[in-house]
Amino acid sequence: MFGILKKIYAFAGSRRRLLVKSMLIAFLGAVFSAFQFGALMLTLDMVVSGVEGNVWLVVGIMLLSIIGKAICSYHSTNMETETGYFMVAEKRVHIGDRLRYIPMGYFNENSLGNITAVVTTTLGDVENNAARCLVMVIGGFLNTLALCLALTITDWRFGLLAIAGILCYLFVTEMAQRGMARTGPERQHAQEELVQAVLEYIQGMGVVKSYGLEKDNHQTVRKTVDASCERALALEHSVVPWSAARQLTVRVFSVLIALCGLIFFSAGTLPLSRCLLMLIVSFLLYQELESAGNMSDNLQMLGASIDKANSIDDTPVMDIEGQEIAPAHKDIRFEDVTFSYGGRKVLDGVSFTIPEKTTTAVVGPSGGGKTTLCNLIARFWDVDGGRITVGGHDVKEYKLDSLMKNISMVFQNVYLFNDTIENNIKFGKPEATHDQVVEAARRACCDEFIQALPDGYDTMLGEGGGTLSGGEKQRISIARAILKDAPVIILDEATASVDPENEAELQAAIDALTHDKTIIMIAHRLKTVRNANQILVLDGGKVVQRGTHEELMKTKGIYADFIGMRKEAVSWKLS
Repeated sequence: MFGILKKIYAFAGSRRRLLVKSMLIAFLGAVFSAFQFGALMLTLDMVVSGVEGNVWLVVGIMLLSIIGKAICSYHSTNMETETGYFMVAEKRVHIGDRLRYIPMGYFNENSLGNITAVVTTTLGDVENNAARCLVMVIGGFLNTLALCLALTITDWRFGLLAIAGILCYLFVTEMAQRGMARTGPERQHAQEELVQAVLEYIQGMGVVKSYGLEKDNHQTVRKTVDASCERALALEHSVVPWSAARQLTVRVFSVLIALCGLIFFSAGTLPLSRCLLMLIVSFLLYQELESAGNMSDNLQMLGASIDKANSIDDTPVMDIEGQEIAPAHKDIRFEDVTFSYGGRKVLDGVSFTIPEKTTTAVVGPSGGGKTTLCNLIARFWDVDGGRITVGGHDVKEYKLDSLMKNISMVFQNVYLFNDTIENNIKFGKPEATHDQVVEAARRACCDEFIQALPDGYDTMLGEGGGTLSGGEKQRISIARAILKDAPVIILDEATASVDPENEAELQAAIDALTHDKTIIMIAHRLKTVRNANQILVLDGGKVVQRGTHEELMKTKGIYADFIGMRKEAVSWKLS
């Protein structure tokens, strides 16, 4: 149990001092609460034993106890709540920052649903319960210990008996934690699977409907829900016996304290007023301890949640201790580069040079390694062998942020954020002014349709930019890249899925983006590749052909066949 409490304390990060203050104030509240027993003792001495006393002193002690306890409870609760929210906020930001430096392969092996579960459900549990649990568990034990110390001062025999009760309660609680050590993580895993299944079901709704599989897919989600319920019930079933054992321990020691009070009174070693005090104390002594024990039932689940959130820190990150480099030139060089996804080799001994301010087109069969080649330049992954240089410097020498300052990427599948159009364009340069945004949009041929929207540049886009057409989203993406103004531009089939009506405007936007830049483009359209300074033909992870359009057309091979098929397809007519 205390290992998990230590884990929660470590998770608090920069909020540890606030958490400690919350626990200290909670303990101070326990001390104020113990004053009530002093007031009760004085009252019984006056009423039962006829000892002279000051009624106002008793009233003053009670008021001090009540007011002190209320004030301490108020501040302790505020501090533990603030700790819970802010320590999880810091963790979410930390996870977001770390994901920027994790190889893209992590996102293939760990689905979106899994990551979503960590930053929502998993950290939500920690946010709502961790700090409160730590303060209540430790505070409850300290509260009861403070009362036991007060009891010891009154009569050492009862103090020792009460402390023995605490020790037995701690033993039973520790055994309960060990019993829940298996079911807690299982329940946490079931919650993550549930979030993943529901998210997958919602995101794939279009495919589900198109194949008429609503019922079948619903059954999959239902099974996940049932599994989550079963594991939650298993956790509760593992808790119930130990909860009963804890209650039995408390009741036994409460009865022993009351029984000893009567025995000592009968033997003449305890005055009546103290006997009555012990009878009252026996019912109240372990209340805070019971609350702490009940709260401790959440510890295993919280421990599993914290371990899951921290597991992202165990994922290797690419070297971020590089240098801030501003290369004098922007040529790109591959030197015997090899790269594999798992056990499948994608690039095998690839070497070529892309001179500064030239255009290189990359073509080849699907699965040949074209997109991988471009992603390695931006260091979405690290190469297995060989090296890649930008401006004469190995990409591993750069800090990742420094490297990405030199590169803009325009993907075939554009992602726009649930924000205004202006903020989506400014994503490439957050400090840009409105006039700079408008100029970038104008050069990307999207200012006209933006101005026609009801709120212009302040128009809110749906998640993923779902309120815009494919061509409009693509031009917004190009405007973002124009605003960033990086010297190296990577175009990953940026015009592949654009309709003819948008193609002319999109091509004009690309021309504005790529002027006087070093360009690497993946493309299949003849008009896009034929004017490139060099064309690389990738097949089976190797550069099998290299040259200009005219040179490659004179040589029989994949490129000439590719162009021939394209020309034949264009010449097709409906009769």
